[in-house]
Amino acid sequence: MTSHLDRAASVTVVALGLAFAVFFVVPFVGLVTRALEEPDTWELLRASQVRQALTLSLWTSTVTVALALLAGTPVAYLLARVSFPGRSIVDALIDLPIVLPPTVAGVALLTAFGRRGIVGEPIEELTGFTFGFRTTAVIMAQLLVAAPFYIRAARSGFESVDVQQERVAYTLGASKVRTFFRITVPQASPALLAGVVLCWARAMGELGATLIFAGNFEGKTQTMPLAIISAFEGSTLGVAGAIALSLILLSTALAVLVCFRLATGRGGRQ
Repeated sequence: MTSHLDRAASVTVVALGLAFAVFFVVPFVGLVTRALEEPDTWELLRASQVRQALTLSLWTSTVTVALALLAGTPVAYLLARVSFPGRSIVDALIDLPIVLPPTVAGVALLTAFGRRGIVGEPIEELTGFTFGFRTTAVIMAQLLVAAPFYIRAARSGFESVDVQQERVAYTLGASKVRTFFRITVPQASPALLAGVVLCWARAMGELGATLIFAGNFEGKTQTMPLAIISAFEGSTLGVAGAIALSLILLSTALAVLVCFRLATGRGGRQ
C-alpha cells in the first residue's frame, strides 16, 4: 500500500513539475516561432527606432547599475553590519519599490522631482533644470525600482562573510578600506555579481515608472519596453516590430544569465 502511495506521489510531482515547466517554456517558444514566421521581423531589427530604443536601454541600465554599486554598496554594508536606530525602517523603505507597482514609483518620482514636485520645483526655479521627461528621468526611474534588488543581494553577501578573517586582517595592520576590498568583497563577490545582474535586468525591463516620470519620446526616453508598447498602440513598427523588440530583450536577458552562470561557475571551481 505504501509503495503505491509513494509511486502515485512521485508521478504527481513529476506531472506537476512538467506542467509548470511547459507553462514557462511555451510562451518563449511561441515568441521565437512567431518571429521566424513574420517576414518583416529581421528587417525591423535594423529599424532606427529599434536601434535607438536598444541603445538607450543598454546605456541607461548600465548607468543605473553603476549608480546602484556606488550608492547601494555602502547601504548594504551598513544594513549587514551595523545596528542603528531606524534600521528596520530603512530596510522596509528599500523593499518598498520591490513590492509596489512600478506605476506608483513613477507617480512618487513625479510628485518629488517633477516640475511641481517638492524637490523639482525649487530646483527649476533656481537653475531652470527639470528632471522629468528626459533621459535623466529614465535613469532615476530605473534606479528607484532596480537598486533594491542589488542592495538585497549585496546585504546577503556581506552577511555571509567570515568576520573573523576581517579581524585577523585588522590585527595584521590592514586598514578597514584595504580589508574591505581584499577580504570582504572577494568573499561576497558571488552575491554582489548576482545583485548586479538582477539590477541590470530589472532596469532593462522597467516600464511603469519610466512611462509616468520620463514619458515615451522616441530617441530620448523611449526604452525597449516603451517601444514595445508603442508598437502595439499603432506605431510604424506594428505587431511585428513588437515581436522583434521582444526577441531582442529575450536574447539579451538570456545572454546575460548565461554569462552570469558561467562566471559564477568558474568562480566556484577555482
